[in-house]
Amino acid sequence: MEHIERDQLYTDSEYRFTYVSNFMDFGADDIKAIETVAEKIRPLVPVVVDAVYVKLFKYDITKRHFMPKNEGFEGSTATTLEDLTLEHPQIKFRKDFLSKYLNKLLSGPYDERMLRYLDWVAKIHTDTPQKKSKINVDYIHINALLGYVETTLVGGILSLKLPEAEQLAALAAFNKLLWIQNDYFAKYYCNPVTPVAGEMENKSVLNQLTSITTGLGVLVGGLAVWVALKYKSL
Repeated sequence: MEHIERDQLYTDSEYRFTYVSNFMDFGADDIKAIETVAEKIRPLVPVVVDAVYVKLFKYDITKRHFMPKNEGFEGSTATTLEDLTLEHPQIKFRKDFLSKYLNKLLSGPYDERMLRYLDWVAKIHTDTPQKKSKINVDYIHINALLGYVETTLVGGILSLKLPEAEQLAALAAFNKLLWIQNDYFAKYYCNPVTPVAGEMENKSVLNQLTSITTGLGVLVGGLAVWVALKYKSL
């Protein structure tokens, strides 16, 4: 039985990644599966990005996070939610960021720089002293969004009509990868203040269970919608 240092999971990013990836059996075969389908999926990236932002703009609670000026954006921001449209320059800036993120997942390489990148993506969505902007997105929205992104990717992969073995390998690989990204976010939201405190531990477990339930609900619901639309078009 392998021993895992609990405290180190919350202080050492590489140690945490090793534990999570090993637990989920994410390894060389998964990276190869991603590389195998990468060029076939890449043309679908703009479709995924547009679908994600249509979804984010469906709710005021998620749309309002695009009101503050994004770090790196030099233009002017909208003054009201109504003025903030999908064609606004800052939204185009954010769409470009998401496109680069998805292409990065497809292109790799999955080395230490990639791990730092996944960690950075999580960090910039939280209100930490290390960044200039004050964008701080509640974890419930991050979790739901990642579930929606995964659902959309699943639909895209299935639409490619890949050989069964290749398709199953790609689905499993992207599922693991996005759960790993989800954990990078969770690291910033569910980090116990006192690792040995029983009350905080119970709250941490509750947060994780809530995250799993929400994520599975979004994934199953999204798949149901995709399947329904697909068969409707037949």
